[in-house]
Amino acid sequence: MKNLNYSAAHIKYLKKNRRRGILINVARAGILALILLMWELCAQFEIIDPFITSSPSRVIKTIAELYEGGNLFYHIGITLMETIAGFVIAVIVGYAVAVLLYMSDSIRKVFEPYIVVLNSLPKIALGPLIIIWIGTGYTAIIFMTVIVAIIVCIMNTLTGFLSVDRTMLTLMQAMGASKRATLTKLIIPASLPTLINTLKVAVGLSWIGSIMGEYIVSRAGLGYLIVYGGQVFKLDLVMTATIILCVLAGGMYGIIAMIEKKLTK
Repeated sequence: MKNLNYSAAHIKYLKKNRRRGILINVARAGILALILLMWELCAQFEIIDPFITSSPSRVIKTIAELYEGGNLFYHIGITLMETIAGFVIAVIVGYAVAVLLYMSDSIRKVFEPYIVVLNSLPKIALGPLIIIWIGTGYTAIIFMTVIVAIIVCIMNTLTGFLSVDRTMLTLMQAMGASKRATLTKLIIPASLPTLINTLKVAVGLSWIGSIMGEYIVSRAGLGYLIVYGGQVFKLDLVMTATIILCVLAGGMYGIIAMIEKKLTK
């Protein structure tokens, strides 16, 4: 009955789009399966050294060992907690700062050079200072995650605010709208695509920040497993932790993509 609301041409277009989406998903899954198969075969026939590169079967075995030892979800949970906490803080604080900078031209002009300098600063260089300032617990890793992601959140969001159509801004001003009304009624809704893109970028940066923090100061987490595995030459453990990180990062990105699809409707 729903199809009665659409023309035959539009129904055909929708079916074509649906088929295209299915083909894209099948192609993605096929490429991944092919990569894993080639990796496994090359390791089994020793075309590559399985001790150095590991293999899918060895990764699965390592995951099973971590699960049986009760360590798998423990380490995943810690890294996930640190990453999500840092991501949420960076996005909220970054968005609030971007609003403040947009509302005041003077404040923006004063602080913009400092933001640019902070963005170019290698965050890993702050690692020893963070340990001294905050300590060696989860707080230090979350703080590292925040400082890696927050500057990009501020800059991207502010750029989205400033790139709103000037004609629409002029119309709002001609109608006597205040800067606050312009922000809430025009700027924020119009910059929604920029916000979504900022979230996508912040996801990757949050994972980088949390793993970077775990490299420097951690006793648990996927970053800790990577460091520990490298130190004792358990490269299966390194590859396993890396693949789990890829899956988790892809999952977070997928959630953002679902949110985008809901909002753009």
